[in-house]
Amino acid sequence: MGKEQADSVALYPGPDEGWQVYTSTADAEGKCVCTVVAPAQTPCSRDPRNRQLRHLTERVQNVTQSMELLDLRTSRDLQHVRDSEPLLRGVEGRVRTAHANPRTLSAKGFQELKRSVSQLLPLLPVLQQFRGDALLLLELREEVRNLSAALAAVQEELGAYDYEELQHRVISLQTRLQSCMNKLGCGRLTGISNPMTVRASGSRFGSWMMDAIIPSSDNRVWSMDGYFKGRRVLEYRTMGDFIKGQNFIVHVLPYPWAGTGHVVYNGSLYYNKHQSNVVVQYHFRQRRVLLQRSLAEAGYNNTFPYSWGGWSDIDLMADETGLWAAHSSLSRGGSLTLSRLDPGTLEVVRSWDTGFPKRSAGEAFLICGTLYVTNSHLAGAKVHFAYHTSTGSYEYADVAFHNQYAHLSMLDYNPRERALYAWNNGHQVLYNVTLFHVVHGGGGGGGPGEA
Repeated sequence: MGKEQADSVALYPGPDEGWQVYTSTADAEGKCVCTVVAPAQTPCSRDPRNRQLRHLTERVQNVTQSMELLDLRTSRDLQHVRDSEPLLRGVEGRVRTAHANPRTLSAKGFQELKRSVSQLLPLLPVLQQFRGDALLLLELREEVRNLSAALAAVQEELGAYDYEELQHRVISLQTRLQSCMNKLGCGRLTGISNPMTVRASGSRFGSWMMDAIIPSSDNRVWSMDGYFKGRRVLEYRTMGDFIKGQNFIVHVLPYPWAGTGHVVYNGSLYYNKHQSNVVVQYHFRQRRVLLQRSLAEAGYNNTFPYSWGGWSDIDLMADETGLWAAHSSLSRGGSLTLSRLDPGTLEVVRSWDTGFPKRSAGEAFLICGTLYVTNSHLAGAKVHFAYHTSTGSYEYADVAFHNQYAHLSMLDYNPRERALYAWNNGHQVLYNVTLFHVVHGGGGGGGPGEA
């Protein structure tokens, strides 16, 4: 059935429509097992009004990003103009004096005046940028005017629908989406989106994150600048506050950290204590350390860091299944070891030796019990290696990864947001991920399987 025909038949097609079946077979019990990929478009996205709204949302995001960039650039340039204002006034006064009485300007005074004028030359490109920004503001004003008209038209069209009918459809759709999400909770990484720069702040190295498992109503963001002996953790109320650098509180940790492999899990920060292989649990609400435990045999102080160094010997991370630590030791010959930790005691539940040399890894992250490793922290990096804890097996991967700012010092997966968080050369960056799923048939009660 073609897309146009489907649109004319029903606003919300059947639950199976649009799924791409790649392979199918039968298991030992005779149940059908299909390898499928979720459709790129949800049933709701077939509604023309939804496409209009999605298009408008993209335009709003473009305007927002342009405004944020303009705000940053204008603030920077305005500060430069303010700093140059005293010099400009001084030059203006000297020129007026020389113009009124040329004989008062000596050769030495003339040279000083030339030097002062040359110091003002950097203002020219700033003023040129202001001129360009003024044109951009006119374009943005026109775009906002067009967006307002388009949104008013969509609102008028939506107003023609019965509210109770729409509410019923939304509830039905939410139920189906929740059922789908339960089936597609895990999968194999097959793609990483282009990066979205959230903010440029801090030094070249650091980490930032949201809590991995707490309810979605808690939108706090944490930022930890640097990799060596840091103790200050900034807690922002929302992602919007983090982007603007406002509305934050400061936590001062009792022990300094090492590396950038920190993770916030269920209201607590888990981090590697400086000059040790000790993992510390710091509770944000209580503002105190709840636990600290040594990670037996794990190297520290740049014994087995990632390829970029930075005391990144112990990398704490979380996925859909729990709390983990990636590390190495002399007894393992420097190969990357993955240990699952009990978040309540910090004891090692089980460890896996991946066989991959940790010093050759650029960064690593965990999705659904599978550890993914990049082959570099520099430009040209890609996801090169995958280790599956469910089977104790590994494979070499080739998943493209756009390292936009050419130096990764932190890359972690957040299972709640289903996104990768990166600290990339002083930029805080987000990536969406594409997961490949195998859905087991049999009445919708089956869980996810491995691709």
